[in-house]
Amino acid sequence: MPAVQSLGLSARLTRIRGLLLLGGSSLFAILAIIGGRQLLRHGQIQLTPHLSSTKLWQHYRWSREPQQRREAALLLASRSSASPNRRWRLLSGQGWGPDPLAAIALKQQALTAGALGLEAEEQELWLELLQRFPATAASADARYHLGQNQADLHRELLRQQPRHAAALAAAAELPKDADQQRVLTSALHLARWGPRWPGAQSLLRQACGTITGEGMTQQERLQLAGALAQLGDGNAAELCLQGTPLAPKQALLIGRSLMRGSREQRGRGEAMLLELAHDHPDSPEALAAAALLSEPLRPDPVLLDALPKSVQTASVDVAAARVRLAGGDGGLAVLQRWPDDPASWQLQWDLAREALLAGRWDEANTWLSAIPEEQLPDPLRARQQFWRGFSAFKRGNDDVAQQIWQALVATQPPGYYTWRAGARLEGAELPELSGTQAVSGLEAEDTESDRSQPWTALDSGDPLIDQLWRLGWNREALETWQSRDTAGDPSPQELLVEGRLLMSVNDYWSGLSRLWKSSLRLVDPDCPTRFLLHHSQHPKPLLTEFQQAAEQEQVNLDLLLAIARQESRFSPAVASPVGAQGLLQLMPATAAEMAGEELSTEQLRQPDLNAVLGARYLAFLLQQWDGNPWLVAASYNAGPGAAGSWVSSELEQDPELWTERIPYPETRLYTKKVLGNLWAYHQLTSSGDRCTE
Repeated sequence: MPAVQSLGLSARLTRIRGLLLLGGSSLFAILAIIGGRQLLRHGQIQLTPHLSSTKLWQHYRWSREPQQRREAALLLASRSSASPNRRWRLLSGQGWGPDPLAAIALKQQALTAGALGLEAEEQELWLELLQRFPATAASADARYHLGQNQADLHRELLRQQPRHAAALAAAAELPKDADQQRVLTSALHLARWGPRWPGAQSLLRQACGTITGEGMTQQERLQLAGALAQLGDGNAAELCLQGTPLAPKQALLIGRSLMRGSREQRGRGEAMLLELAHDHPDSPEALAAAALLSEPLRPDPVLLDALPKSVQTASVDVAAARVRLAGGDGGLAVLQRWPDDPASWQLQWDLAREALLAGRWDEANTWLSAIPEEQLPDPLRARQQFWRGFSAFKRGNDDVAQQIWQALVATQPPGYYTWRAGARLEGAELPELSGTQAVSGLEAEDTESDRSQPWTALDSGDPLIDQLWRLGWNREALETWQSRDTAGDPSPQELLVEGRLLMSVNDYWSGLSRLWKSSLRLVDPDCPTRFLLHHSQHPKPLLTEFQQAAEQEQVNLDLLLAIARQESRFSPAVASPVGAQGLLQLMPATAAEMAGEELSTEQLRQPDLNAVLGARYLAFLLQQWDGNPWLVAASYNAGPGAAGSWVSSELEQDPELWTERIPYPETRLYTKKVLGNLWAYHQLTSSGDRCTE
């Protein structure tokens, strides 16, 4: 052994002997300190939810940066497994300094004190938060809690932080003996800032019904009526007006709501929208009214002619409606004049679909090529490209069809049209949907699969919101986001951010809605954004319940997720207008047949039971239709009887055309959505690598 190595070894042995003389516990402590510091000696790293609790603990104990120690404490405290006592210890002393993160630490410590029954400490923390950080979003919670005994703080909350969830809660939580003025104040606040807040609709109705015209201004009545119309309560909105002249905004809202009602209500809505267009022809509301009157595939030409000439000339919706009435004549001129407008996108598809169903392949290709693909958002771009390839295939241009389909599969995220393009290229097959093969390997699924995905930054544009997201305080990030002063419609990127925030707090109903709107407004996004949006739209909540149901009934897990995503957006308490309940939207009669007994609404809303009964019904449909995914999806929506009446030889030869012939528009769209969801979930594990070089 070389002399240098011998001396090095001797020195290490001497150091170890010395440490052993200190005793076992002291030795462990010294080794922990040395080890912890050595682990962190390479400098500060960014902490994210992807780090294990062990690594976070090392940063919490040994980092030389106070800010990083605080971030580690907050990340550890945000973990769902953290008990109130452990959270209290982690958060203690973290409210130091002027950083807005200190306000979050104080708020969370106050909430934890309340959970532990430490009333005095809770009050002190709320007071400290309000005194030190009066302008932060977190201070809204201090005003809310302290305002239980100080009404002026609640009034201050409504005035200074009107959008915050704490303000909306304060407005909705009225005592039973509240006077009319307080009812009106709260109702007006909710009408402006949160008409969809729980309890807001009944409060809006109460204010409209109990307060006389003398106690309310015309502007206040308009505000309340507009909010009721936003909620789809057109009748209550009309009653609330009590003869008040309509402003454009409220006329549009109420007219839209009435157009969705009975024939009588629809007539009143049409009259209201026409009056709006004539009274305010240069307003954006007039164009929106014209769009509503042009919506049906076979619009009423009398209504179109009744619009002011200036509105008719400026409205792409009116132009598209006249093309439909003329059987397609003038369509190319409309598409070329307004290629970036959603009304043109819809017109393009309506005309192309009609030609496809009639077998007029050249005409279909003409319509499909009228708007360049890069001017369409991804869902419409994928549809356009698939059918362009299909038209080429039917015209005998196999090479062209294959090139189009290969480009579609290579560039677009997995969905209905990429599946069908892949199937036409003979490279895309659905998994087994029932039987033992459908659930083989299911036990290997990670029940925390969503959380095991690599953490992705939010990129909201607000450093504090991004920091809260990075530290696992997603609800704090959402409340801070929603408290911003904003004007106008949100951008596609803002919809993506808000959708991700909502999903992170288990509001899948609202979150998926925001993400879908984002996907329909994002035109030609970069690759990372495209696949982030795709992944965000296919979550796997309640995975344990779905896995157990899939195993028990021997139904493919991805099929269950695909159905639940389309039926309820993973919202267990949702109910349809016709009475379907729960995750898989089971009708009570169907659920009773599957369960062998009558079940209450509460039982049907239990995720585990609903998932099992839904899986059982899917197993029945899969057996009835010999595993045919098209008939299973269509049957789940329209019933086996209706789906069976649509069976034809086209289902085997050209299932895409068969689907487009489904006479129920809802079922037609539903079938494509469910099968697209199924393919997306099946491919989800491999879709994340598409953008790597």
